[in-house]
This record gives sequence, structure tokens and C-alpha cells, in this order.
Amino acid sequence: MYGHSRRHRASAYLLALITWLPHRVRASGSMKSATSFLLGAALATAFFLLYTSVRRDLGDGQARSAPPRWTQQKVEDSVRARPNNPEAIEGKKDVVTSTDNGGGRDGSSSSVQQKRQQIAIAMPSQQQQKEKPPQQDLSDLLRRAATADRTVLMTALNEAWAAPGSFLDLFLESFQHGENTAYLVRHLLVVAMDKKAFDRCNAVHPFCYWFRVEGMDFAAEQKYMKGDYLEMMWKRNRFQQTILELGYTFLFTDVDILWFRDPFPRISPTAQLVMSSDFFVGDPDSVGNYPNGGLLYVKSCGATIGFYKHWQSSRERFPGMHEQYVFDKIVKEGVPPHLGTKVQFLDTNYFGGFCQHGKDLGKVCTMHANCCVGLDNKLFDLKNVLQDWKTYKARVAAGNTDYFTWRVPGRCIH
Repeated sequence: MYGHSRRHRASAYLLALITWLPHRVRASGSMKSATSFLLGAALATAFFLLYTSVRRDLGDGQARSAPPRWTQQKVEDSVRARPNNPEAIEGKKDVVTSTDNGGGRDGSSSSVQQKRQQIAIAMPSQQQQKEKPPQQDLSDLLRRAATADRTVLMTALNEAWAAPGSFLDLFLESFQHGENTAYLVRHLLVVAMDKKAFDRCNAVHPFCYWFRVEGMDFAAEQKYMKGDYLEMMWKRNRFQQTILELGYTFLFTDVDILWFRDPFPRISPTAQLVMSSDFFVGDPDSVGNYPNGGLLYVKSCGATIGFYKHWQSSRERFPGMHEQYVFDKIVKEGVPPHLGTKVQFLDTNYFGGFCQHGKDLGKVCTMHANCCVGLDNKLFDLKNVLQDWKTYKARVAAGNTDYFTWRVPGRCIH
């Protein structure tokens, strides 16, 4: 407004001069003198307008122009100091090209805004670094968790199964109330399928591994044969193969299995691959058993690694089917002789579940929430099972040997 006012006054002055000049000419009668005077006045006016324009550009108008070059250079130098930060490079463009239209004339508001933008540039990079998972060495975790003969107990879970008061807590609690089972937890590797499950595991257990699959989210409840269920089960299967290839024998257990007795006395020292059953037909070598991969013992050797490779490659022949279905098919077809893999099944009298379970609590090693749909239903019945086990233990401790078994039916157990 100030520069505009000065230009207005100069124009008014020139107009008054032009209006006054003819009267001066008639009065003096001298055209030459009038012409000289007019030329001088025009030059003075032009100089005044030029001076006003330069003064505005260098002084009063600076608050409305782009930030001074030194300010831009400072921001650019700050960004160039982080060449590997794509967020910062993108942010640099915003800072250099933006202006503050709402600040004061002295430019202080613009300076503050630029500083805030510089801070904002660095924040995404710092936040990403905080959220990056720690570097994990699977071999080191296995070494620390394994028994002297390189055997680990292993389970896998996601956020839905790891929540406080849910399956992970019940699973771990069962080891504390079992017979000679507390030591097993010291050899347990928990494989987390997502960040929240990993964080929850670290809060309650020393050996946790985050198994990340690029582009996949396994955090939610994976309903049977729905959504990412198939991919999650096959990725888990491939991870088991990795454990074998690293030279470790494993006993894999679903997290919806409760543990009441040490399983190893019931597993032959010569066993190679032994899987639990939904329904056991009485012969551990029979392919007529109904397999369930929720409980699986596999010895690390060439025969079992070869079997896993055969298992994985057979997926293409049965598109859209889960790993347990494919296992059943290739076992019934007959394991290729060149692999030399011996496959057996566990007796449900000792390793039972809601489908079929032993009724003698003096023999039972595990109880699996199989043949049951819905996490709430599984959790409800498993809590009753654990309470039944505690009652049984208290009765035995009191010398009461009367017959006692599970409360049935429940929501799933029968």
C-alpha cells in the first residue's frame, strides 16, 4: 500500500504540472522555456518512480516475497546431508517452493514455519527407524533354546492368538501345572507372524522370532480355508523345513494345545516324522489315520528334509488345498522310496483333542482344541479342560483315586 500511495502522488503531481504549463506558456510567451521545463519535470518524475520501485523490491516488500536464498540453501544443505532419505527429498521440495502468506511483514512467521518444516522432514525417517524390527539371528535363537541334542519345542501364533488372557497365556500356564513339563518352556521358540504378536511374546517369553512375509498381514484371526489362512499354513510349513535345514529337530505344537505330561517318553528314539491325529485307528504306521499337523515331531536328517521338499512341491498338484490335506494325499500315495522317510502317527489316548481324546487323565499328555470353529469356542472349552486338570491333580494329591474325567460335552469337546 505504501509504494502504491507514492506512485499515486507522483502521477497527480505530473498531471497538475501538465495542466499548469499552458497558462505559464501564455504568460511568458516563451515556448522554448516551457519545453525545457516540461522535459525536466518528466525526467524528475521518471527518476522518482524508478527509485520507489527499487526501494519496494529491496525493502518494504520483502515480507511478501520468497524466502531469502540463504534460508533456502540452509534447508537444501540439511536435506542433502541425508541422501538416502526419500521422505526428506520429497519434503525438501515442499520447503523450498512454499511461502508463508499469513505471516507478518518482518518475515519472522515465515522463518518459524520453515524451521517447523525442517523438523517435519526428519521425523518420518526417525519414526521408521523406531518401528524397524530388531535384527534377529534365527540360528542364535535356536542355539539358546535347544536341548543338548539340538531339539526345540516350537509354536506359531499371530495377534489374535497372542492377546492377553487368550491362547498364549493359557498355553504357557498349562506347562506350569503339568507333570514334568515346566522344563519344556525353557526350550520353546515362539514364532510370531506379526508385530503385535512379536511384542506380546517378548513381554512374557525369552525366545521369540518374528517371521515376516512381505506383503502379507497375518494379524487377524485366520478362519479355516478363508482369507490368508492357506498362505499362512504353507509359510509355516516352509519355516519348519528351514529349522530342519539348520540342523535342529523340532516338536511343533499349535498354541491351542494344553500340555500335561512330558511327550518325549511317548516318542520313539528312532522316529523320523510323527504327526498327531484327529482320529487314530490304533496303528501308528497306518495311513488310515486322520492326520493333524497341530502336533508334529520331526527329526533333522536328510530323509525328513527331502520329505519336506516333496511336500512343498506337491502343493501344485492340489491347488487351493492346505498343507495337511496335501500331506495326507502324498502319504497315502506312498512316500517316494528314494527319500527313505518313515511317517508315523500319535495315539489320541495320549495326544488327544476335542475330536477324539483319552478319558484316562492318568495317561493324557496333551489336549488339542481341534474339530472346533471359532476362537471363543476353543478358548471356552480349553479353560474348562485346564480347570479339570487342576481338579484332577488336587484330588490325586489328596489321595483320591476315584474315576475322574473331562466335563463333556462343552461347546466343542465331546
